[in-house]
Amino acid sequence: MTTHPLWTDECWLPLMKLYTARPEGLKPVYSRGMVDLAVELHIPPQFLYKQMFRLSRPDTPWLRRLCARYAADPKRLARDIGRLRRMSGLGSGGGFYDGVEVRETFEKDFRPVGGCPEVKPVMLVMVLDLYFRLTPATMVGATPEVAQLARLMRVKAQTVVGALALFQALDPYLQRPAPQPSSLLDACRDVWMRYGNGDPGTLAALAAQLREYFR
Repeated sequence: MTTHPLWTDECWLPLMKLYTARPEGLKPVYSRGMVDLAVELHIPPQFLYKQMFRLSRPDTPWLRRLCARYAADPKRLARDIGRLRRMSGLGSGGGFYDGVEVRETFEKDFRPVGGCPEVKPVMLVMVLDLYFRLTPATMVGATPEVAQLARLMRVKAQTVVGALALFQALDPYLQRPAPQPSSLLDACRDVWMRYGNGDPGTLAALAAQLREYFR
């Protein structure tokens, strides 16, 4: 069974609370609650999703006992989770993670870009997916797809247009002039390096999943 170095038995409790949140059941991998818990625990949402699936179908006697213990006593679950979150270091690499080195990886994608607090790198991933669906002439605020993405991410259309312009400047096939200084430039360059030369279908699938984060 695949494990994660930061996963402990205590992690089941906040995951169980998320599972039982309305509507009760398995939550999308990039739903806001799943991502927030992943960032708190420093455990990727994909791993938490797999563990949550196990909650839906407990596959060991210990897990079945754990589910039965809290199923009829949500107050006890909330109390025990509160105790865990008061432990020194929970979510910050301190006492809760003694003996395990915490290296942030996916977390930065869900934190604001320096100098542009309304934008997170995960949003630029979605803009890049849109970039490959449009032509340069349609990368303007009046284009329906641009306006729709801006509404979904709760930013101005010009923010999306600005990121699209940066991707045009970073695209070696367009041979555009060097990009103008922008607080989003480094973040756009990082997203381009990660996804710009990959399979557009893989990027599209990821962007479709990421829409759950903004619902």
